[in-house]
Amino acid sequence: MSIGATLAAARRRAGLTVSEVSQRTRVTEPIIQGIEHDDYAACGGDFYARGHIRAVAHAVGEDPSPLIDEFDATWRSAAEITAAEVFQSAMPLRKRERRRVRWTAVLAALVLAVLGFASYKFVSGVGRTPSATAASSRPAPAGQQNPPPTAAVQGSSAQAGPIQSSPAASPSTASPATVQALAPASVAAFGPAGLADGDDPQGAALAAGGDPARPWTSQWYATAHFGALKNGTGLLLDMGRTVTVASVRLSLIYSGADIQLRAGTKPVPASLPRVASASNAGGTVRLQPGSPVPVRYVLIWFTKLPPDHAGTYRASVYRITVQGHR
Repeated sequence: MSIGATLAAARRRAGLTVSEVSQRTRVTEPIIQGIEHDDYAACGGDFYARGHIRAVAHAVGEDPSPLIDEFDATWRSAAEITAAEVFQSAMPLRKRERRRVRWTAVLAALVLAVLGFASYKFVSGVGRTPSATAASSRPAPAGQQNPPPTAAVQGSSAQAGPIQSSPAASPSTASPATVQALAPASVAAFGPAGLADGDDPQGAALAAGGDPARPWTSQWYATAHFGALKNGTGLLLDMGRTVTVASVRLSLIYSGADIQLRAGTKPVPASLPRVASASNAGGTVRLQPGSPVPVRYVLIWFTKLPPDHAGTYRASVYRITVQGHR
């Protein structure tokens, strides 16, 4: 028998419904139904398909090892997504940082060169400035009278003072840091107890992938308020180090969510206070704190779920963009 047929038969022998298997494994019903029909398109890649097969097999009392071997022999993709590739978004971050350091050094050298040239011109110009007093003291040709001294000369003839630089020539003060997109080092599912009970932890990185066909999707619930099972679910972004967050943009699949933006210095609920929120949100949502906040961890926290197309409620995110500066 195929993988799907084996798992479906084992589920029926165990007396379980697809819904019960979904509740035990946190794998959504559409994915389980697809696996039982040997359709792995909804799994999001070979890495996740193996995890789903293993979870379902354990739930229905089947040995997952031969099923995984059969999957690799029959269904494995040519370009397989690995766990390292899922979090590869963190790697270009360090490259950009090194590149930014080099450009900072170049700009600093240019500024020093400009200041040095300006200082040279300033110093060399002091000795060559023509004296208006000396010019006015020369005798005029025969038949002409010396012109009367100007007010400026009259004021300076008694005492010659040093030439002062114009305020416009002084170096300008440094401008505030430019707001830019900040890539998170990692994205993880987050629940009321923290990282231990988030929805769909295997697919959390998909929330920042930018592909609407492959979003992170929470567990489904019977009501918008999680069927009274919990008070929220979300995604925790580890920025890698302390950054200043100006705003966060989300791209959602379903509309009608209540969302909080929480941020702090530790990845625990008590250390992540709310800094912004949105109600009945859908499409692209912008969450902006009242003022930029220096944090390391950013939490996207759903307190009310939107309806999906199956008569249940769930959150689904395919793009997260953090704006700020380091």
